[in-house]
Amino acid sequence: MSGLLTVLMVIAAIIVLIFVGLFFSFLSIWIRALTSGAPTSVFTLLAMTLRRVPPKVIIDARIQLVKAGLSLDTDSLEAHYLAGGHVKQVVNALIAADKANIELSFQRAAAIDLAGRDVYEAVRTSVNPKVIDCPDPTKGSSMLDAVAKDGIRLLVKARVTVRANLDRLVGGATEDTIIARVGQGIVSAIGSSNTYKDVLENPDNISRKVLNSGLDAQTAFEIVSIDIADVSVAGVSGAREVANVGALLETERAEADKKIASGRSGRPPRHGHRGRAGNARAGAGDAIQGHRSTGGSAARHCGIFPQRQPGHYGLLSDAKHRR
Repeated sequence: MSGLLTVLMVIAAIIVLIFVGLFFSFLSIWIRALTSGAPTSVFTLLAMTLRRVPPKVIIDARIQLVKAGLSLDTDSLEAHYLAGGHVKQVVNALIAADKANIELSFQRAAAIDLAGRDVYEAVRTSVNPKVIDCPDPTKGSSMLDAVAKDGIRLLVKARVTVRANLDRLVGGATEDTIIARVGQGIVSAIGSSNTYKDVLENPDNISRKVLNSGLDAQTAFEIVSIDIADVSVAGVSGAREVANVGALLETERAEADKKIASGRSGRPPRHGHRGRAGNARAGAGDAIQGHRSTGGSAARHCGIFPQRQPGHYGLLSDAKHRR
């Protein structure tokens, strides 16, 4: 009987030691939660450990919310952690939205986080709009190509200021869609311009036309403004460098005139100012003269006409001599 009692006492001592060890392992977390106004029982901390949820992450997040004037139970934080969410990002987003007077519930913040979006960055973008380059220079192209109705190719760079729309952040299109739509709108607006000069004189007309097209529909952002950062005429022979349009057109016109003049210099020289008709008449006269000379020589060779005697000139002299 005494042996059984001894065994039971040993088992009880082991259990007590386990609980004491667990208590001291959670002691710092429990004391921190108690002194921060977010008290949590030791059994709750033990249950978190058994569910493989780090108690430090949950308790620190709850303390942060309580200190910011927000209240949230540990069960919601645990559920979000077990679902694969980022508890720290959601808590920071809730605090930032509350300080900026933006309505954001924990359920929406958790849904945005579980959808793969950075909810804290979304709240920051909603407060402080961000600027997107169009086109994206990291994708290899730094300028948009557009051609006006007069055939002049323009190179354009735009900057798009966007604000995150928390209501459409889940399921809304990303920044790539904004860049593609803005680029398409700029190319279309320039293509509808009569001359490139209209674009160079009033680039704000292009940005205003694109902004009024409602390009942010079904996206996670709201377009605040579209600004044309750079617009220039494309270089010669498809070059990407910026060119002075006046100098470029004058240079191309001079090259064209030079080629025309070079082509004309290869023709036979003109005689006076007779032109083409005078040249044709001169060529016909030369042909007739040649025909006469050839015919007279052949006739004299056959004996039809006698040879000219010295001192006699022309056909009239030959006729007198025959008489």
